Amino acid sequence: MRLIEQIYVDGAFATPHGSERFDLFNPATEEKIGEVRLGDAEDARTAIAAARRAFPVMRRTTPAERVSMLLALRDAVAARADALHAAMATEYGAPQSFLAFSVPHAASVFEVAAKTVADYAFTRRIGNADVVMEPVGVAAAITPWNSNIGFICTKLATAIAAGTSIVIKPSEMSAIQTQTLLEALGEAGLPRGVLNIVNGYGHEVGAELSRNPDVAKITFTGSTTTGRTILRTSAETFKRVTLELGGKGPQILLDDADLDSAIPHILASAFRNSGQACIAGTRLLVSRQRYGEVTARLAKAVAALKVGPSSDPAADIGPMVSARQWERVQSYIRLGQQEGATLLVGGEGRPEGLDRGWFVRPTVFTGVTNDMRIAREEIFGPVLSVLCYRDEDEAIAFANDTDYGLQSYVLGSDAEHMRAVARHLEAGRVVINEAPADARAPFGGFKHSGIGREFGPFGLEAFLEPKAIIG
Repeated sequence: MRLIEQIYVDGAFATPHGSERFDLFNPATEEKIGEVRLGDAEDARTAIAAARRAFPVMRRTTPAERVSMLLALRDAVAARADALHAAMATEYGAPQSFLAFSVPHAASVFEVAAKTVADYAFTRRIGNADVVMEPVGVAAAITPWNSNIGFICTKLATAIAAGTSIVIKPSEMSAIQTQTLLEALGEAGLPRGVLNIVNGYGHEVGAELSRNPDVAKITFTGSTTTGRTILRTSAETFKRVTLELGGKGPQILLDDADLDSAIPHILASAFRNSGQACIAGTRLLVSRQRYGEVTARLAKAVAALKVGPSSDPAADIGPMVSARQWERVQSYIRLGQQEGATLLVGGEGRPEGLDRGWFVRPTVFTGVTNDMRIAREEIFGPVLSVLCYRDEDEAIAFANDTDYGLQSYVLGSDAEHMRAVARHLEAGRVVINEAPADARAPFGGFKHSGIGREFGPFGLEAFLEPKAIIG
């Protein structure tokens, strides 16, 4: 049993004012593995005050000093890679493929931010004015449970790159991962008050961060519903806001696609991070000509996927994070059948041989139309809907007929043709044949998928304000 009794404020671990406790579970076994004592609004105010005291120090740092801090953070996280890997495996249950990406990624975001700072023109001449890019002020971040370590590191890296201090409220469901990460970050030697982390509920700690007038910038990753609340609350004090919200990513399979290559890409997009990913490609659009062939191949490929705990290196899909999330996914699998979709593979209940743990059978629906809820709402589990299109114009129309616009996918063999299709898609990112993204490319969504961008110079500028000095 891991007992987490402290938050991190003003450069040190401290006992929170809040006294409520939250149970932590291993999702692969359903066993309680720890408890965290949660902070409250008073703790959030204490952390904001510490960040506000630290802000003038950070504001005066040079780009070279920020680069040095970022590289120290990179080294500190990399040095604790094994501990971070173990914490994420136990508390979140991600498959080994996702763990192999997540922990190195958490360290690398600091190096990417350092390169961005080194290349960025914080002062530039425009006409008769010097335009100076200055940190916006104290930042606050609210992060989700589906990649806890990576989200904390990304938002901290951007704050340091911009020259500001930050208060972070991570998901209370990820407290063991957060604690393990904090033990690493504390070794980087940041100035006091630059980094503050308060475990707590969104309606307590998150609400205080959103409304407190001493917070100038909010960055949030999570659900569209919560993002809407944060946006409304933050408007009262004119906070600058970055929101990375939900998704319902379409995958357009073009007729010239080689299925031997495309099917693995489809599965990787649809079921990445056990389906618990805002960027998951959960709507597959297939032409009438290839629909039968594709669905037959999908049925075979999905049936061969292995579901299991992180301890099984052969597992492709891990458990859902909680009993509540498991029930949510089950309810959508039932709903799809009630709506008239055909269950191609998968279905309700746990996979065969797994009697405990919040495991879901990877599920594919065919005969889906774009007005069905399973095609329009974010399920956040390993559930793929297959839709049939008449021609490419209809495929693009289906892809764009959604409230979301985070990440879309195009699969085919003609690079120029795929790029032409990509230009018509309403999404912050379009991935062609599962190509890896440049770490400095902007990430964020259109429509209800959010506001603003993260990563690289676009993410950095979301934490900066331009000031013109004329003369």
